[in-house]
Amino acid sequence: MSLRKDAYRRELVRLQGELVKIQEWVRAERGRLVVIFEGRDGAGKGSTVKRVTEYLNPRVARIVALPRPDERERGEWYFQRYVAQLPAAGEIVLMDRSWYNRAGVERVMGFCTTPQYQLFLRQCPIFERMLVEDGVLLRKYWFSVSQDEQERRIRARLDDPMRRWKLSPVDLDSLTRWDDYSRAKDDMLVHTDIAEAPWHLVDSDDKRAARINMIHHLVTSIPYTEVPPPALEVPPRPPSNYVRPAANPGSHVPDHASTL
Repeated sequence: MSLRKDAYRRELVRLQGELVKIQEWVRAERGRLVVIFEGRDGAGKGSTVKRVTEYLNPRVARIVALPRPDERERGEWYFQRYVAQLPAAGEIVLMDRSWYNRAGVERVMGFCTTPQYQLFLRQCPIFERMLVEDGVLLRKYWFSVSQDEQERRIRARLDDPMRRWKLSPVDLDSLTRWDDYSRAKDDMLVHTDIAEAPWHLVDSDDKRAARINMIHHLVTSIPYTEVPPPALEVPPRPPSNYVRPAANPGSHVPDHASTL
């Protein structure tokens, strides 16, 4: 049974309040937080990222969703383009897919060679240990969706003109490569589920429950304390002698709302 909407909304607002506290703690303590969202196409990663950032300051919390690498980036060290996206002091980065593309879609679709894939599996734990040793808070979440639910969501996107842009030929092809992606995920977990940066698996057939469970886990895994807000007061307005000109430069936006 899916999570009731009223319970979902009530708990989501509470958790979003805690995320705002974490944001202020990260900013005050000059911390660095990286949250990785991974999973199959249609697993609910993007919608969860939106709920996490809904009330956060975009100058502090930044979403990273990189496109396919260009010609120059394909000639770089694989992790190089991701290093450029890591947070500075006082920042949060939410990665809607990450360097784990190499362990998933690139491996399954043949976008990387076998030696490149094997090198990634060796280097990734070392790379993540370096981040953690340097003080980065790293959280990794894998959103797990069933085969039937994934197909239902992808078909729904195909029929929805507001969401069809989310689909690509690779997304559609993933429906026929379920076993390949399953094996790739299993191998990835074996090699990269390390003590310093473990994987956390989120059952996501129920999207509302998945969002609540993931955000609750994130909130409870970070040792933050509430930072008292600065004392602010709205000052009294001084008298105004401004007179608006009869005709301001520029044209007014038509009042479409009055026609509804």
